[in-house]
Amino acid sequence: MNGKTAISGMQVSDTDFVEVDKKSVKPVSGKVVLAYNKPVGVTCTERDRHAEKTIVEAVDYPVRLTYAGRLDRESEGLMIMTNDGELIQRMMKGENRHEKEYAVKVDREITDGFLEGMANGVYLKELDEMTRPCRLEKIGKYTFKIVLTQGLNRQIRRMCAHFGYGVKRLVRIRIMNIELGALKTGKYRELRGEELFSLYRLCGMK
Repeated sequence: MNGKTAISGMQVSDTDFVEVDKKSVKPVSGKVVLAYNKPVGVTCTERDRHAEKTIVEAVDYPVRLTYAGRLDRESEGLMIMTNDGELIQRMMKGENRHEKEYAVKVDREITDGFLEGMANGVYLKELDEMTRPCRLEKIGKYTFKIVLTQGLNRQIRRMCAHFGYGVKRLVRIRIMNIELGALKTGKYRELRGEELFSLYRLCGMK
């Protein structure tokens, strides 16, 4: 701070010059909400010495952010990153039944029976939990879209395995009103305007 090594408990004012790793750091001026396209191989954790790359390292944003809802290491797609703790809590509350949509590629040809069984709900023995009814749409011989209103651990992979299907690729393409769209893998964009306002409104915050 001001060219000297900072120590715990120091007070910082707007006139002070603060650097971290030779980069200027400015005070947070409001809430930040990002849409981030997580690549395969990035782990949804803030600290893990065994992780090849954590999501915090991957995003590398100048303000400390955390994530609302995980994607497992093998999955990719849309993540919401923010410094708004209340927004995260509202998004993660299971009884709110916020929609999350995924595009999935499996290793066997998709049948009507598979789609119907998935949509009706699946008992996951490992979790001792029944999944909620959900919406599915077949989009190819081996691909489908699925809309969930809950977030059980590795839910889609476990549901598919129940019917003897293995997941080859899993991409989250939408969280509530936020869509992945053309956002490139490993990139993020700041949510602003009507898109951000609608997200807060859906969470009952505005």
